[in-house]
Order: sequence, then C-alpha cells, then structure tokens
Amino acid sequence: MVAFLSSDAWSYLVLPLLIFFARICDVSMGTIRVIFVSRGYRYLAPVLGFFEISIWLLAISQVMRDINDVSIYIAYAAGFAAGTYVGITLEEKLSLGTVLVRVVTGRDSTDLAGALAADGYGITTHAADGAQGPVTIIFTVVKRQDLPHVVGIIKEFNPHAFYSVEDVRHASEGVFPSRQGGVLRSYLDPRRFFSKKK
Repeated sequence: MVAFLSSDAWSYLVLPLLIFFARICDVSMGTIRVIFVSRGYRYLAPVLGFFEISIWLLAISQVMRDINDVSIYIAYAAGFAAGTYVGITLEEKLSLGTVLVRVVTGRDSTDLAGALAADGYGITTHAADGAQGPVTIIFTVVKRQDLPHVVGIIKEFNPHAFYSVEDVRHASEGVFPSRQGGVLRSYLDPRRFFSKKK
C-alpha cells in the first residue's frame, strides 16, 4: 500500500481523479447552497455549507501537498468547472421554490386565462397598453416544478405570447393546483424537513 501511494500511478492518475471528483462534490454543493440562501432556506443551506467546506479542505490539502504537480492543478480547475455545471443541473432537477410567470398578449386572453384557472393556477389579469396597442397581462405564481406545464399551456393557446419568469423568494396565501402521483417527490422534498425563512 505504501509503495502504491508513492507510485506514479497514484500521483498522476488516482490522486488527480480524487481531487477532480471532490471538487465536483463541493462546488455543486456550493452552487446549490447559494441558490438556497437566495430563496430563504436558512436551515438547509448551512448543512450543505458544512459538507462543502469539509470536502474542499480535503481537496486543497492534497493540492498544497503536491503543489508542483501540474496534473493536480488541472484536476482542481476541471473539477471546479464540472461542479458548477452539476450544481446548476441538480438545482433544476430539484425544482425548488416558486416563480412568477408574467404573460403579455395582444390577443384575446380569455381562453388562456381560463385554461390556467381550470388547471388550478391562481391568475390575475390586467389590461395595459403595449408598443403596438392594447394588451392583456396575466400574472400567476406557480411552483417551479409546474413551470414546464404552465409554459406548455401558454404555447398551446398563444404560441406568440411574450412571457417572463422570475424567482419568488416568498409567497403566501396563493392558489396552487394539487397534483396527484407526486407522493415520492413530496416525501423527498427538503421542505418537509427544513423550515423556510419567514
């Protein structure tokens, strides 16, 4: 074992790979932690921070021990880049939080608004003046996991409508549809175990 730890295979292959994967873990945790902080998950974010910095310390200690090894630097930097991508991808898959969807349409919005309301989404409509004449603005706050469904409704009833999506830090007393068949997802949702900042 001692001979293996002193071998070229350890120094130029195994150790760089370990540092690469360690960086993926800690950077992806850091990316998700920042997103959780911005959305007010005050208990989950510190837990991720603890594991993030613990893994980072292990990785940086190995880098400093082999500070003249170029392969270590490459693995460290590549792990950082890959970890950023993995963190963003994981956050998208978790689909935590709520978003505000704003739809601006110059067409009759009755069918679109009716379809959103029929699916259980709370909507607010407002008549306004656009650059090319009168428009209707539809506001709805939805769970992020429902966003693809809402966008699908918008494209079905008005493919050319302008819409924007913004993160909502906190929403209260909203109207949200109750989805069936999401028991496993609801059980695994961290919001079951960690309170959100009021």
